Amino acid sequence: MERPMSNVNETARLPGDPARRAALARMIRVDHAGEYGAKQIYAGQLAVLGGSRHAETLRHMAAQEQHHLDIFSRLIVERQVRPTALLPFWRVAGFALGAATAAMGARAAMACTVAVEETIDAHYAGQTAQLGEDEGVLRATIVAFRAEEREHRDIGLMNEAERAPFYHFLTAVIRTGCRAAIALSERV
Repeated sequence: MERPMSNVNETARLPGDPARRAALARMIRVDHAGEYGAKQIYAGQLAVLGGSRHAETLRHMAAQEQHHLDIFSRLIVERQVRPTALLPFWRVAGFALGAATAAMGARAAMACTVAVEETIDAHYAGQTAQLGEDEGVLRATIVAFRAEEREHRDIGLMNEAERAPFYHFLTAVIRTGCRAAIALSERV
């Protein structure tokens, strides 16, 4: 179990633990990248399903992701955190993932949402467990965004995501990709 950052001083760090500032920078960097990627996924889905009965739902979720991105973009500047160098790749990969799943049908697009949001839910849960009271504002932000990501997952499930063709395979592949994107974006 990871220790809350407020309870970890520099002398109590274990070998290999990142310094507190570096750990916070990684958090902000990866969250910024993730919200950027999510925005691109919804852009891809809307490019294909923008005229469907799901368009308003997709626009709602896209607007929330844009809000999350705006907050993390501000934190990148305020805390002088280097954004991931992979943003151009996430732009293309996110849009392609969104468009490809939407091209498979609305259920597959919703399955994509479920897979991404379940991964982000777990990711944000881990971050909130690491943040101490001295990072209360950041922690509260992540808690609020996590609730909205869970809402997106629930919307996907209500829109028959589990009835998408090859649901279990599709979501497993997307979850694996998300976990790899998280690991890469923290460091690169």
